[in-house]
Amino acid sequence: MTQSNAAPDVAAGRLSDEEYARNFADLHPLLDPHEARVEADRCYFCHDAPCMQACPTSIDIPQFIRQISTGNPTGSAKTIYDQNILGGMCARVCPTETLCEQSCVREVAEGKPVKIGQLQRYATDHYMSTNDKTPYTRKAASSKRVAVVGAGPAGLACAHALAVEGHDIDLYDARAKAGGLNEFGIAAYKSVDNFAAREVDFILSIGGITLKAGQKLGTDIHLADLRSQYDAIFLSIGLGGVNDLGLENEAKDGVLNAVDYISELRQAKDLSSLPVGKRVVVIGGGMTAVDIAVQSRLLGAEDVTIAYRRGQDRMNASEYEQHLAQTNGVKILTWAQPKGLVAQNGHISGIELEKTRETGGALKGTGETVTLPADMVFKAVGQTLVPAVLNGSGPAPQIEKGRIVVDADRKTSLDDVWAGGDCVLGGEDLTVAAVEDGKIAAAAIHRALSA
Repeated sequence: MTQSNAAPDVAAGRLSDEEYARNFADLHPLLDPHEARVEADRCYFCHDAPCMQACPTSIDIPQFIRQISTGNPTGSAKTIYDQNILGGMCARVCPTETLCEQSCVREVAEGKPVKIGQLQRYATDHYMSTNDKTPYTRKAASSKRVAVVGAGPAGLACAHALAVEGHDIDLYDARAKAGGLNEFGIAAYKSVDNFAAREVDFILSIGGITLKAGQKLGTDIHLADLRSQYDAIFLSIGLGGVNDLGLENEAKDGVLNAVDYISELRQAKDLSSLPVGKRVVVIGGGMTAVDIAVQSRLLGAEDVTIAYRRGQDRMNASEYEQHLAQTNGVKILTWAQPKGLVAQNGHISGIELEKTRETGGALKGTGETVTLPADMVFKAVGQTLVPAVLNGSGPAPQIEKGRIVVDADRKTSLDDVWAGGDCVLGGEDLTVAAVEDGKIAAAAIHRALSA
């Protein structure tokens, strides 16, 4: 293995305060009223609405855009919230370029879709700036109690929908703050001004939801106990484990989980306090890999490379996100998989990558290697469910392929337990998909409790 002779260079405060502020400013600044009206007027208001069909939460996109074009952003927001109570965050973080906007007739005909995501943000930001509460009123109390475990997008959507129906919800989360992925896992430049926390407060304003933070399933609370205390349970516990590379020296300083670092960055009061390497290598090809790579550059890293084991067209990160990385100076090295980690005086100093090829659908190493110097190596190769949190004195939901098995109503193998988000089999690592899971489960739970 080729050795790296350069001493590790990891430091905080690489940039000026002005550079940090500029680098982590809002990726897509809010449209002003005139810009929103002009953009809304580009919509054809299609009868069959392919954009709406492409939206996982089935928002009536032509309707909300028409309401913006007629000067009714409040009504537009209500149309959005009717299907997606987290419409504000989804407008910021959803890969609209591969969902609604990709299906837009103008995209197909002209290559320039209506800016659906930015229009959705315009409407929802307007509503939240002029209203303290969601546009819904709770129905009469049902006397039914539901435990929602996990206060991320799926849990918040489920809790709000059930609260509207008059049920009382205890919303548990292992962290000290609610929000899940939106609060801890999204790139900082996608969600500025503490928006995730403000949206949580907005959702909880419906009433009937009691947040119980710092309560971890399997440690502080247990599924069997919850089943004995509540009429129904919804699990949106996410994926608490992080896949390792399985390499020697992986425990050395400088080898980090991208998820943990992004969480630390999102909660940092002062970005200049975050240490970052001069040379950074990210292993992975998804959204997390892009997020950590771009943010490393924005924190002052000079040389950042994403290494992915297959071709760029196979990366889970959208084409837009890949371009975002490249325009921020991130290099994308494809057909390369980690083979070894170089350490020097207890700290990582490089990573050996083996070139790969695909033969008959199987990925194989070619034996040819390259070693990149690295002061930091971020692992962004996927997360896993920690099934032990579901164990206890009673039965646990069925697990298959490392995920909770659910039916079309998001019901597990246990009669009183539903689940959603990326912890379930077939679940996606998308805020909008998690919201839809929460909606579907809430409707099914309400039917069960009303029977």
